[in-house]
Amino acid sequence: MSQLTTPASKKAIRRPRDVRGFWRVLLAVVAPLPMLFMGIYYLISPVDGDAPFSETVAATAADPGRFELMQWLQVPFFLLIPAMFAAAWVSRRTAPRLATAGGLLAVGGMSAGFFLLDGVVTPTYLVVHDGLDASAVEKFGDAVEKQATVQIGGLLFILAVTFGLLLLGIALWRSKVAPAWMGIALAFGGFTHPFMPGHLAAGAGLVVAAIGFAGASYALLHSSNDDFDLPPVQR
Repeated sequence: MSQLTTPASKKAIRRPRDVRGFWRVLLAVVAPLPMLFMGIYYLISPVDGDAPFSETVAATAADPGRFELMQWLQVPFFLLIPAMFAAAWVSRRTAPRLATAGGLLAVGGMSAGFFLLDGVVTPTYLVVHDGLDASAVEKFGDAVEKQATVQIGGLLFILAVTFGLLLLGIALWRSKVAPAWMGIALAFGGFTHPFMPGHLAAGAGLVVAAIGFAGASYALLHSSNDDFDLPPVQR
C-alpha cells in the first residue's frame, strides 16, 4: 500500500533566518567605541571637567572648532548601554551573579543618567556660539544642577560608571572568556574615572576602559552562534 501524503507534508518547511551572527558581530564592534571616543574627548579637551565656568567659556572662545568636535565625540556615548550589555552577556554563563549584578547596576544607572542629565551641547559652548549672556547662563546651569532629578541622575550615572563597570570587569575576568587583563582594564578604567586628576588622566583611563570593553568583543568574535544564543525556532 502506498504511503498517503497530505498537501501540508509536501510543502518545504521554511525556517526563520538565523541572524545570531549579525548581532554577535555588531555587539563586538560596538563594545569598545563609546569609551574610546570619550577618552579622545578628554584627551583633546584644553580644560578639566570641573574647570570654572568662566575658564571653560574663555577656552571655548579661543578654539570653538575644538569644542564643536568634542560635542560630536560624545555622540557615540549612547552606545555604552549595548556595550555594557555585551560585557554582561559574554560573562553570564560562567560568572552569572557578577554579570547580573554588574549589568543591572551599569545598564540601569546609565539609562537613568542619559534620561535625566544634559545632552552633548554644553552651556559654555552656547555662550560663545550664540552670544548668550555668560552670567545668566552660569546661573541657569547652577540652578539646573540643584534640581533633585538631575542630582539623582548624576548619582546613578556615577554608580554605573564606577561600581557597575567594576563588577562587569570582575565578571569578565572571572568568566575566562577573554584574557584576564582585559577584564581588569575594564574594572580599573571605569572605577577610577571620577578620581582621575585632570582631563588627560581621565581620558587615558577611559581608553583603558575601552580596551577592557574590547574583551567583550574578543569573547563575542571567538564564540560560535550556538554559544551566543539559541537558534531561531519555527512557530
